[in-house]
Amino acid sequence: MELQIKNASGAAPGQMTVADEIFTRPFNETLVHQVVVAYLAGGRAGTRAQKNRSDVRGGGAKPWRQKGTGRARAGSSRSPIWRSGGVTFAARPQDHSQKVNRKMYRAAIRSIFSELLRQDRLQVVDELTLPEIKTKQMIARLAALGVADQRRVLLVSEDIDLNLYLSARNLPDIAISDVTGLDPVSLVGADAVVITVSALQRVGEWLA
Repeated sequence: MELQIKNASGAAPGQMTVADEIFTRPFNETLVHQVVVAYLAGGRAGTRAQKNRSDVRGGGAKPWRQKGTGRARAGSSRSPIWRSGGVTFAARPQDHSQKVNRKMYRAAIRSIFSELLRQDRLQVVDELTLPEIKTKQMIARLAALGVADQRRVLLVSEDIDLNLYLSARNLPDIAISDVTGLDPVSLVGADAVVITVSALQRVGEWLA
């Protein structure tokens, strides 16, 4: 399969060959949904915690005797029905991560890249670099590629260029990633993905 390669001015001077088994896969919505949910679940901290009646300090002595006071029986001042008592169903730290096999994860990424290509949301460029830190140059580069009006743009390179990163960090709808930092959520959520030739070759080696 041949893909057009664009340069900094937006022209397409050449092509590159990519593997059909990676970029022509049918879109497996069920698998992609499972991988996206698992990725988002893995990002949850799960560190919430509350104290139950055994965790709250004090309450060892019985507040008053069992009978003869006219009051309700009470065995601890740290009961959940008491002020400053413990929580009835106290929250505990949880691990929300979900297991996804490596084969499933790679198959989902292949399906996502294939769908991006079918929907014309994937562009290949020769390089993603800027000579200096200038947001205006970043905007002009995006306009030349025809993605300046897209709501969410993901720029992918083999190694992140510092000038590119600093020039794009003030643009709220632009995300920059290297190949090792790619994730299904960013790929699915991007309206346009611009990837360099070297990065796409790395992706092909990864998903082969």
